[in-house]
Amino acid sequence: MDADHLSKRLAAVAAYVPANSRMADIGSDHAYLPVYLAKRQQISFAVAGEVVDGPFENAKTEIANQNLTERIDARLGDGVTVLKPDDNIDTIVIAGMGGTLISDILERGWQQLTGNELLVLQPNVGEYHLRKWLAAHAYQITAEQILKDDGHIYEIMVAHKVKEPFTLNELDARFGHFLRATPNAAFVEKWQHEQQRNAHVLASLNHAANVPVAKQQELQREQQLIEEFLQNASTNLN
Repeated sequence: MDADHLSKRLAAVAAYVPANSRMADIGSDHAYLPVYLAKRQQISFAVAGEVVDGPFENAKTEIANQNLTERIDARLGDGVTVLKPDDNIDTIVIAGMGGTLISDILERGWQQLTGNELLVLQPNVGEYHLRKWLAAHAYQITAEQILKDDGHIYEIMVAHKVKEPFTLNELDARFGHFLRATPNAAFVEKWQHEQQRNAHVLASLNHAANVPVAKQQELQREQQLIEEFLQNASTNLN
């Protein structure tokens, strides 16, 4: 993969970045995403944020090699705390890390957010936690996508700020409102895997000397929810 040939996952993320936006790519690594978008005139400015020295240097090198230093600014720092008011960022991308880490990054950088930014998030795991965090902080998910790339299944969420925090129902928090409405093969495969994983964990708990009852009951509830949902989703594949 390079800035001219994004992975299927990253290309899907790129498609949600609005035209002419001023974006921040948090955890940018080699800055492939902002470079890709800048070369196609899809963004007017970008901050490529990295918290680790090595990836930060990679981002600086890639940006310089592509002659984009006037349009993409690589910055070393913790998450969205690298942003400045005069950046006028309107789109924040955080992709390729866990949902809990993404919500922690947003939480720590709360003072840097105006509430006007579009969030384009791609958690590798922990989608349930991230959806709950977004709702609790008054971010409404307006689009979702699930896809398989190189043997892994990824979810993408797009969210914007609304006036008041709200509570997601359990189905939307766990499966995603848009994903469960139009389940595809990747969606079914993911939850079949989760079903199998839960069954394995439950079997282990049943043979434990001291069974953690609360954990067992939580998994049983989740397992029942998944089984019921899969029965419907498998018959409505798109």
